[in-house]
Amino acid sequence: MSGDIVIPFNKPPYVGTELEYVRQSVEEVGKISGDGPFTKKCHAWLEERFDAQKVLLTTSGTAALEMAALLCDLQPGDEVILPSYTFSSTATAFVLVGAKLVFVDVRPDTMNLDEEKIEAAITDKTRVIVTVDYAGVACNMERICQIAHDHGLLVVEDAAQGVMSTYRDRALGTLADLGCYSFHETKNYSMGEGGALVINDARFNEQAEILREKGTNRSRFFRGQVDKYTWVSYGSSYLPSDMNAAYLWGQLQAADQINDDRLATWAFYHESFAPLAEAGKLELPFVPGDCVHNAHMYYVKCADLAERTALIAYAKERGVGMSFHYVPLHSSPAGLQFGVVRGGMDVTDRESDRLVRLPLYYGMTDDDRAAVVQVVRDFYAQAE
Repeated sequence: MSGDIVIPFNKPPYVGTELEYVRQSVEEVGKISGDGPFTKKCHAWLEERFDAQKVLLTTSGTAALEMAALLCDLQPGDEVILPSYTFSSTATAFVLVGAKLVFVDVRPDTMNLDEEKIEAAITDKTRVIVTVDYAGVACNMERICQIAHDHGLLVVEDAAQGVMSTYRDRALGTLADLGCYSFHETKNYSMGEGGALVINDARFNEQAEILREKGTNRSRFFRGQVDKYTWVSYGSSYLPSDMNAAYLWGQLQAADQINDDRLATWAFYHESFAPLAEAGKLELPFVPGDCVHNAHMYYVKCADLAERTALIAYAKERGVGMSFHYVPLHSSPAGLQFGVVRGGMDVTDRESDRLVRLPLYYGMTDDDRAAVVQVVRDFYAQAE
């Protein structure tokens, strides 16, 4: 057993048309900076496909979250409720604007923010609830948005993992005041580094454009709404290169093909591992009936941290890459500095130690899928 990885945990998606669009961007269009023709094509596709009010590509999912945090107009000391079981970007975006983080526990079935624990964490300083669609599965957005409405709060949906998923027939990313996508190489659709801000409340449109264009009204100028553009507010450069957008355009054209391929792998795993779950060896992902997921990841839950560590090591020795996921933010140095826990973190602490992610990427072969399943079966067989 060499331990050389034969089946990696992730491969960036590639359908074969991306480089031709990049070539067109460079050689034919001659516009490679931000907001070129391929960026506009991506905006139009995302808005039409997801029935989104307005979409703006950004340099990363992190940048989209930063824009969302700025648009929330938070003041130092304002509180933002979010799960601890998420990537640092979800939190950092709000720390940068001076907000205080309030960590609330997750549900054990979906690993999403527990909607029944939110209200107890709300104070007179709470301004925003941030949801995270873990594994491309939506939170209970109806309940969360109702809580936000009752308390006069904004909702930001971190749908970094949720492109092509739906909740009650609505696209993830469009379920809150503001939504955020990621097109990082680890996501279902990629432009290398990239993301998008989804604006679902039109009152944010103009300020979002100004933020994204270095604090200028340049977008209005190009639409002919002003005769010259100037610096009007604070902002930064959140525009990705049009070459990156050209790469993404190739993948959006094959969005259903990529989605179907990933769903096939997810379904194969789910069916194959059902006997192990029925025997009480491990737990499988849960998808609520009002959610349609995008097979962003497939995970299983082991008995405990020791078993998970052993499974990952066992798979590595047999050439299969597996990975745990987030170290909960509330227990991290920055989380301790910038946040507080309200209501306990029992579920987050317990479940984060058990979860292990399996290889899942566009283009996995039947042999790849079967090999991953066999490794997991063998691990539990040799443990008997």
